[in-house]
Amino acid sequence: MITLYHSPNSRSTRILGLLKDLDALDRVAVEVVTIEREDGSGARDPRNPHPDGKVPFLVQDGQPIWESSAIIQHLAELFPEAGLSVPVGDPRRGAYLSWLAWYAGVVEPVLVLKFLGIDHPGLAKTFRTEADLKARLATALTDRPYLLGDRYTAADLLLHSPYAWFGKPGVPAIDAWVERCMDRPGARFAAEFDAKHGA
Repeated sequence: MITLYHSPNSRSTRILGLLKDLDALDRVAVEVVTIEREDGSGARDPRNPHPDGKVPFLVQDGQPIWESSAIIQHLAELFPEAGLSVPVGDPRRGAYLSWLAWYAGVVEPVLVLKFLGIDHPGLAKTFRTEADLKARLATALTDRPYLLGDRYTAADLLLHSPYAWFGKPGVPAIDAWVERCMDRPGARFAAEFDAKHGA
């Protein structure tokens, strides 16, 4: 049995969208829980087994899986028939895994620090700047619709998600990519689900 612990309008919304794109909603139970929000609303939900009370959190046969990039990689590989992962042996596998890791190790810290108004040369050297993120994405998306070429993958789902949440960055190649990703059935389903089960 697989259970996703999800709170509407949070980082777990992208996992809900992934499940739709994987055609796996009938194979994964979705448990809607509350979380503590940045604005002070909400509360930790005792039904959520995440040790920090956060989402997304996935439990498969009693085993926990946490962090969006790990959950996305796991689910995309668990349901390979959807074609959203890149299998071992495929020459694009390294780039695919690198995009997933880059999100967790670079993109999320940079965008959170910007949101909090924290700026320091040491942080920029360690994680890069928002301008660096945009330049990297724009280069990757030059003359191709998705990060790995013509095919949408789970890496696109993860990497576009902050722009779907906070707004497009105003870079034509990135903005068009975000629009393509947001027009996926999974993104539309997740938005409708969250509107219905709102936080």
